[in-house]
Amino acid sequence: MKKQTSRKRPAGEPHKPTGSSGNRRPSSGPRNRPDKARRAPVRVPESRGMSPAPVAPDSAAATPDSDQDSAVMRLQKFVAMSGVDSRRNSEQYIRDGRVTVDGEVITDPARAVNAETSDVRLDSERLRLPRFRCFLLHKPRGVLCTNRDPDGRPRAIDLIPVSDQRLFTIGRLDENTSGLLLVTNDGDLAQRLAHPRFEVVRRYRCHVAGWPSPEVLTQLREGLYFAEGFFRFRGVRVVKRQGRSTVLELELQEGRNREIRRLLARVGHKVIELERIAFGPVTLGSLPYGRFREMHTAEIRDLKRFLETGEQTERSRRPNSFGYRPGKTRNKRRRG
Repeated sequence: MKKQTSRKRPAGEPHKPTGSSGNRRPSSGPRNRPDKARRAPVRVPESRGMSPAPVAPDSAAATPDSDQDSAVMRLQKFVAMSGVDSRRNSEQYIRDGRVTVDGEVITDPARAVNAETSDVRLDSERLRLPRFRCFLLHKPRGVLCTNRDPDGRPRAIDLIPVSDQRLFTIGRLDENTSGLLLVTNDGDLAQRLAHPRFEVVRRYRCHVAGWPSPEVLTQLREGLYFAEGFFRFRGVRVVKRQGRSTVLELELQEGRNREIRRLLARVGHKVIELERIAFGPVTLGSLPYGRFREMHTAEIRDLKRFLETGEQTERSRRPNSFGYRPGKTRNKRRRG
């Protein structure tokens, strides 16, 4: 058998690999090229009404899913959501041995229970989860967005006469700010809507002294530094000028303490009146000052879909109040 001899490569001639891989381009190592068309998926906690996450077969012994969709949850969360007290106090009730699950005293707040099948009792009284509700309130000035006020001043939750459930506001409005305020007994929904990670846009109508110049409007969009951090408006639009004042429409993604008033004061324009007119896809519309209405199931479903996708439904794009439909629907709206 004749032995093959390899041809010597002349100087300067590039090396060509032999075999079936001869036409392949040389590998440059692992490919870590960023895919500009894709973004890393954001894990969004599911809410009631969405598809539940699968539960492991040994869910009673496993760590419960924190999603509100799943019927399995921590005992502490179940007790608090039943409306008896805050999560902190609910945890203490459990540690004190006052809570039973299916007849057994449980002192571990992290114990997994099934909200649909478990018999949970506090001091022998059975606890049940309430029906989740959400209200749209046209908050008047002089009303506080808090559940506890030592001075006994009027609170937003007092304007909604639901005594059998623990209500709290979604986000806050200053005492002297009026406008759209969402009130609910759904803690998970409230947390998601108020959390900066979801970047829910708040829109305001603001009446200021003077005529802000184009340079000032640009400055408000670009932002200013304060002791708490960097404040800026996501959007600024002049609605109209009247006399020696101006009406602006402002957009924020995160409402921090008196952020609007402080930003405008920094550029020399005192706020005369401030009203919130939209919160994400929910708009104030024609809801009278100081009145409220309960949001329909379809509206809440659209709101949760907005949190998942960031897209408004056809219903929420309408210029009137969120979920409002002319005709029969108007007569069915509940108002306080």
